[in-house]
Amino acid sequence: MFNEPIDKLQRSGKRTGVHHWLWLFMGLLFALTISSSKAHAQITGNLEVDIPFQFHVGDVKLPAGKYIIRPLDDSDLTIMEITSVDGSTAALFDVQDAQAKTTSTKSELIFNKYGDRYFLSKLFDEGNPDGSELPKSRYEKRVGQATAEVAHVAAHHRARQAS
Repeated sequence: MFNEPIDKLQRSGKRTGVHHWLWLFMGLLFALTISSSKAHAQITGNLEVDIPFQFHVGDVKLPAGKYIIRPLDDSDLTIMEITSVDGSTAALFDVQDAQAKTTSTKSELIFNKYGDRYFLSKLFDEGNPDGSELPKSRYEKRVGQATAEVAHVAAHHRARQAS
């Protein structure tokens, strides 16, 4: 007699628990979808740049010259590649989100300068306040004990150059 109402209560409680977990999972999935799309509004497409000085990208030293910078994979915008136009030099580097104080009127690379050493620091795309920032390498941290200056180098999208 008492077993029947208890059984019904337990069964309905299980449904409510499963229902609760399903809604929680769907809410979490929705939140992750929104945050991941906002978190990577960085450089997209290929940027072409002529860098007039020798520079470092992470732990790699690259000579002055013309380079193409692009995200390595469209699904993971946290890894980028810099390749010389002639294909002789290339490096991969990690980036994280960066926010400009104002919306950039041109695509540009920003370098930290310590003495005569330049380290790629940030990348911003024309018309977008969201960009990419490179974490400092161990070498830059060691060299960067002195006060850094900042150098800006203009860049452009390769496809836009043809017009």
